[in-house]
Amino acid sequence: MAQTLLYIIIAFVAAEFIFSKVLSYMNVRSWDKPIPEELKDLYGDGKFEKAKAYALDNDRIDTISSWLSFILTILFLYFRGFVWLDNIVHQVSGNYIIQGLLFFGIVALASSVLSMPFDIYSTFVIEERYGFNKTTPLTYVTDKIKGAILGAIIGGGIYALLAYLFQLLGGYFWVAAWIVVSGFSLFIAAFYTAVLLPIFNKLTPLENGELRSTIEQYASKVSFPLTNIMVMDGSKRSSKANAFFSGLGSRKSIVLFDTLINDMNTNEITAVLAHEVGHYKKKHILQSMALSVAQMGVLFFLFGWLARNPLMGEVLGAKENTFYLALVTFSLLYSPVSTLIGLFMNIFSRKNEYEADNYAKTTYGAEPLISSLKKLYVNSLGNPQPDPLYVFVNYSHPTLLQRIRAMRSDS
Repeated sequence: MAQTLLYIIIAFVAAEFIFSKVLSYMNVRSWDKPIPEELKDLYGDGKFEKAKAYALDNDRIDTISSWLSFILTILFLYFRGFVWLDNIVHQVSGNYIIQGLLFFGIVALASSVLSMPFDIYSTFVIEERYGFNKTTPLTYVTDKIKGAILGAIIGGGIYALLAYLFQLLGGYFWVAAWIVVSGFSLFIAAFYTAVLLPIFNKLTPLENGELRSTIEQYASKVSFPLTNIMVMDGSKRSSKANAFFSGLGSRKSIVLFDTLINDMNTNEITAVLAHEVGHYKKKHILQSMALSVAQMGVLFFLFGWLARNPLMGEVLGAKENTFYLALVTFSLLYSPVSTLIGLFMNIFSRKNEYEADNYAKTTYGAEPLISSLKKLYVNSLGNPQPDPLYVFVNYSHPTLLQRIRAMRSDS
């Protein structure tokens, strides 16, 4: 039974990989389509050729990286690599929590080492070639060190707590795990800008002037509980622009990338924020969080039901099941379900984006938002007409063309 289940898992991994490669190929082919009439003004002066070359370069490095990851995963599963690693951590410590921390720490370290050459090439060769990269080697190394420390503290802490609860609570483990992880997710949503973001980026209040006045006037007009308007030094790493707001309840902070302020005028920036306010007004954030919490409840219920079955360890070749081996097996078995849930969440997200666009259109204006989206898209060398199936599976936002047509449909 264990051997059969292992082959089923390998088949899942292979099927997902092949499907993703087929989708990527179809999306690369979509660059041969003619540019839609609404977007022709974006791609003059060789910008289309540059955008296509950028996409092809990224696809090549992604193909090599994903093939390497796929082959190593299959080999690790087939030749019982997880059991080999399990034996190592058992020799180091007899404590089940420390064993799990060592197990996942080694997996994370190996994954980071294998992916780093591709990440370095993408950052310092491809992104540099197309004028996006602003990251210095020192910033890159510092980010990696900070990320590793945060991952060890946060990820290791949550794992240790879950492993302890698994041993302590038995059949009620899934309820406690659901509460712990959901609570942590809510904490991050509420305090991300105040706690985590400053570790990597510098945040400064937006100075008084036309932009701040316009944003505050709009927020007042639509009764948006604006607390802070902050500027983030996004140009420290990339020339790409973005904006977002964070916080729960009555305290909301808007964060603008400095690159956004440099690339857009006041009306365009305010229109982008009007779109974000639309998400708040339509309760999209709360709906997404509720769905996420519900999804975690189902996930932990299923894991709690399966985790103590000896088969979860036997699938990987182990004689004895452990909490961390059960986590590995469950994550592999749950992957197809996660993919289907991801499709649903993308459909839900795209619907919300249309609604937020419409809110910005009715409360501020369609054309400023369209103008800002065009700038964001062309400046990031986006695909003007990506493959529809690729969009359906992978995009959390509608395409630029779809958003423009939707906003202009009733104008």
